[in-house]
Order: sequence, then C-alpha cells, then structure tokens
Amino acid sequence: MLHSPATPVVTFDTELRTLVEDMFETMDAAPGVGLAAPQVGIPLRLFTFNYTDDNDQPWRGVAINPELWITPVPAGHADEDEDIEGCLSFPGERFPLRRAESAVLRAVTLDQQPFEIPAHGWLARIFQHEFDHLNGTLYVDRLGHPYAKEVKKITKKRSWGVPGLTWMPGVDHLED
Repeated sequence: MLHSPATPVVTFDTELRTLVEDMFETMDAAPGVGLAAPQVGIPLRLFTFNYTDDNDQPWRGVAINPELWITPVPAGHADEDEDIEGCLSFPGERFPLRRAESAVLRAVTLDQQPFEIPAHGWLARIFQHEFDHLNGTLYVDRLGHPYAKEVKKITKKRSWGVPGLTWMPGVDHLED
C-alpha cells in the first residue's frame, strides 16, 4: 500500500472524523510531525501534521485531498545535518534529502472548508514528505547513492517490504 497512489476522499462522515482522530493519536504517540492515511493502511488522500516553527507558531491540522506547489529543489548534495529526514514507515533511520525550501499547501478540512498554507523550511519539508506518501513515494525512494544502497541493506536485514508487515508507533518503539 505504501507504494500505491491514494484515492481522493469523497465521503465526509463520522468514519472519516474517527480516522483523523486516530491518526492524530498515532502521530502524537510515535512521536511524529506528520502521518499520511496510507501509512495506517487507509488508501485515502489525507494527512495530519503537527509542528511548531522557529517563531513558536504551532501548525496542527489535517489536509484532505491536498494539492502541493513547491519551489525548485536546490541543486547540490543534501546537508547531513540540515536536510536529515526520517519516517514512521522506515522507523529508526534518518537520511539526508534535499527538498524544496518553500511550498504552498491547498486542501480542505473535515468540514470541507478549503484552506491554503504557504510554508517554508521544515513545514514545507513536512508537507512534501506527507504529500509524497499520498502518491506512493517514501522519502527513502528519493535517496541517491550511497544512502539508497544503505536503505536496501537495512530493508533486507530487517525483512521489511513484505505484505502484511506492520508495527505500532509508540508501542513497538521501532522509531527509537
């Protein structure tokens, strides 16, 4: 499921609200800054996010049927300190990845109200990361050499990538 594109949300009901509540609970327990529905086995185009920026501005919400516009990704190699990224779907590992510095997220809320968030820095990175999940792409799929080679070794060693393999963030502690 993690490598399959998600489908648009068409039904806004109690079941969707419960899913979003559960996703916030899972994201917070992990702890993580974002969680996409495909990461919890639901192939829908939505993700939750929770981040406080450098100005102490909290950003917490759900993006349903999002669209994302990004600035060009800067040329060059990812910085191993500044561009480090992790994922609850590849727990316990972090790799550097270049991302666009700015993005604009457009989506709707649980009440089908449209919103737009211009994002920079880490918030833009979070939106790009979660949006990728909705398109069936993990951040490790974007890594170049030598990190892609390391990901393959880790995947094989841990027997990941097989159907039906699951873990519970905040419970199984694979993210540590």
